[in-house]
Amino acid sequence: MRLINDVTQFKEALPRLVLTIGSFDGVHLGHQRILREVVAEARKRSGTAASMTLQPHPREYFSPQNAPNILTDDEKKTELMEKIGLDVFFYLPFNSLIANMERQVFVEKILLERCNAEMILVGHDFAFGKGAEGNYAYLKSISSEYGFEVTEIPPLILHGERVSSTLIREAVLQGELDKAEVFLGRRYAISGTVLAGRGMGKKLGFPTANIEPHNKTIPAHGVYVAEVIYQGQKHAAAINIGIAPTIRHEDIMIEAHILDFDKNIVDERIEIVFHKRLRPEAKYDSYDALISAIHKDVEAVRSYFVEL
Repeated sequence: MRLINDVTQFKEALPRLVLTIGSFDGVHLGHQRILREVVAEARKRSGTAASMTLQPHPREYFSPQNAPNILTDDEKKTELMEKIGLDVFFYLPFNSLIANMERQVFVEKILLERCNAEMILVGHDFAFGKGAEGNYAYLKSISSEYGFEVTEIPPLILHGERVSSTLIREAVLQGELDKAEVFLGRRYAISGTVLAGRGMGKKLGFPTANIEPHNKTIPAHGVYVAEVIYQGQKHAAAINIGIAPTIRHEDIMIEAHILDFDKNIVDERIEIVFHKRLRPEAKYDSYDALISAIHKDVEAVRSYFVEL
């Protein structure tokens, strides 16, 4: 899959391009349905399957203090889209020029002149252009004049709920990983870089990899069964999310004790794939009580993967 970091500078005319546009945060089952339809339409035409997303998210641009928690970072989003079969992934840098671009100009300059779109597929809540005045109805009204096709994909309803990034985000934040998995179509995961810690876990007998998450939706405080993926290899892990109240950390931390693993992976990128929540985070009266609790957590993780 080709990754185009700035569609406004793109000058190739890709053949018979089928395009969808959106944030695709999470690349959940609703997104996947749209993306697979794009791929199917492109294959029918012997054309190019493409998606385009704004960077940063418009809500982050207009109101950075109220930016949405992100479910998938750019690297994971790209990986997921490539698996679906897209040929091209465009990024549109979202700035004042794009934010104030009239909808007709957006169609002419971005969708047609830069992307050369022959067909456009959009979700039910798609909007674009200055004041978000562009939408599916507008695209449909001008499609004959400009010579492109347009289709709207209805929302995906599962278990009586509309699949959305907001729904999944709320489930993750509440620690409801089973619910998030249903709507994502896979287990929720966080990618991050391992930081040098204070070595407290090692002193307790359970060395941990401290994670700086690249994406921002962090599950509720607690202890989790997870897999850590490092250099393509999966390792069972016990994950603690919270402030480690027994040790009195001030900031929220993601600490991964990777079972039967002793490599130094500071500054390396890993992915944490969450399986289930074992218990809430707790404060203990002594380090001995904390160590005993960690022992139980590690054994629960080990048993989980034996029985899986």
